[in-house]
Amino acid sequence: MNLQTEQAAISQFLQTHFSQFDPELAKKLAQHSILREFESDEQLMRPGQYFKSTMLIVEGGVKLYREDHDGNEFFIYQLGPGNACALSMICATKKEQSQISARAVEPTRAILVPIALMDELMTGYKSWYYFVLETYRSRFEELLLVVDSIAFRSMDERLEFYLKNQQKLLNNDEIAITHQQIATDLNSSREVVSRLLKKMEQRGMLRLGRNTIKIIK
Repeated sequence: MNLQTEQAAISQFLQTHFSQFDPELAKKLAQHSILREFESDEQLMRPGQYFKSTMLIVEGGVKLYREDHDGNEFFIYQLGPGNACALSMICATKKEQSQISARAVEPTRAILVPIALMDELMTGYKSWYYFVLETYRSRFEELLLVVDSIAFRSMDERLEFYLKNQQKLLNNDEIAITHQQIATDLNSSREVVSRLLKKMEQRGMLRLGRNTIKIIK
């Protein structure tokens, strides 16, 4: 993809998924950002990594995890088209190392905005300033939901909440995911997740397929 074609593609993605950006900001981003493609299960971030850019997701999906010292992962939240990674914004701006890992859950495209632009964007473009604030707010609310889910909900309630959230993020009633992937995200075992999914299927809430789950209600 040549530079002109890439800039045109970025402009189109911004218009589709980030229409709140004013025209001058969109033009600035198209001129100075790059469009990056990630394969399914490809790692986008690693703990200890320094960021050279922040990401605007335009296709696919990305899951963020917190890792312990033994490499065990705890699911934080998921990003879809129209979302940005607040943590990458913070780390990029303050030039700090990442404390999280992130992986693409399907083929994904992201606009990478270089950190060298961050101060200029924050002070020169109100639509970017408000977008960053809204991104921080949204991600914080999602973290609160995760905390509430762990602290106050039973595992079957957490599973139902998780599936409805996946349905909303993907904008699709059919979710391509394995029972083990769900168990990892919920910090549970595959056997427990499989048993609860079967009960939900018997209650008519979903239909189980081969590595897919169809949400019915």
